[in-house]
Amino acid sequence: MKPDDTTSDVDASDVTAAFVYLTDPGDAGWTWAHHRGAEQAAEATGASLLTVENIPEGSPEFEQSVRDFIADGADAVFATSFGYMDAMEALSAEFPDVDFFHATGYLSNDSNFGNYFGRIYQARYLTGLTAGAATETNEIGYVAAFPIPEVIRGINAFTLGVREVNPDATVTVNWTSTWFDPAVEGEAAQALLDGGADVIAMHQDSTAAGERAEAACARWISYNSDMSEFAPNAYLSSAIWNWGHYYALAIESVADGSFAGGGTWPGMETGMVQIGSLADDVSQDIRDLIDQRSQEMISGSFDPFTGPINDQDGNEIIAAGVTPPDFADDGLFLLGMSVFVEGVVGSAEG
Repeated sequence: MKPDDTTSDVDASDVTAAFVYLTDPGDAGWTWAHHRGAEQAAEATGASLLTVENIPEGSPEFEQSVRDFIADGADAVFATSFGYMDAMEALSAEFPDVDFFHATGYLSNDSNFGNYFGRIYQARYLTGLTAGAATETNEIGYVAAFPIPEVIRGINAFTLGVREVNPDATVTVNWTSTWFDPAVEGEAAQALLDGGADVIAMHQDSTAAGERAEAACARWISYNSDMSEFAPNAYLSSAIWNWGHYYALAIESVADGSFAGGGTWPGMETGMVQIGSLADDVSQDIRDLIDQRSQEMISGSFDPFTGPINDQDGNEIIAAGVTPPDFADDGLFLLGMSVFVEGVVGSAEG
């Protein structure tokens, strides 16, 4: 699926879909990708679109924004940041006739509250292949927001990709404790560059890390969207989101009454997650490997987390031939990943 392949055969012109954003959509990044997808879905389905931006997580403004949406006739509310989860759960119980969709969370019910995300770790792994091949110092930096499973899983998948093509390389993590703060992100990237990293990856929303890499003549891997225009010389690859197709399906489920809560976590086979454009100097061998692994992940014949895999202390955490389940009551599982794999430098506790 191409990024713009958002179509629908359902007339949802009587549906009003409301979206809450953590930041201004801007020109790139997490919120931009969600807003672009929302607009694509609204155009494809005929649904009406309501949006509000710059709503902090855990704030009274979030709950009030949702209440305002419902008062304005919203049939569905999409909350696009992790920290909105608890309020969404409470509001879904209060308003049983409204459908609630929460991005990146894990709570849901069996009626009107669901969660959604994608296996972005698949794209992270692919970008790791480009980073492992590009580094000359064998030191790669990773600017990361918060030590939650989503972020840890991405760092691990990236590192597994790096070390598949370059077993001597390491990935050093620098935590920022923010999803979006260009100044903090830039400083975190600079510290990694000053420490010897010549490739910077990130789980952040701004282009600040890329701008620091550009100034240092280093390489950079962006996240959420293809940010190549913001640091064209540094840019190497990107792990990107295409939300439009999912949002169209979600709006269709509101229109036909089929939405019943629960969770969804699709991967590359749906087009929701992809690797973005590659820099011109990415070798043909790496391009071929990316194509091969992409097709294998789409078909289900390959998973980056199939063992043997060790933790960062060298202890085996996934046995040979074993792929962790998405969820389990105990043991290692993908949705609750909390330890770093071998090759990562830094603490998984932040």
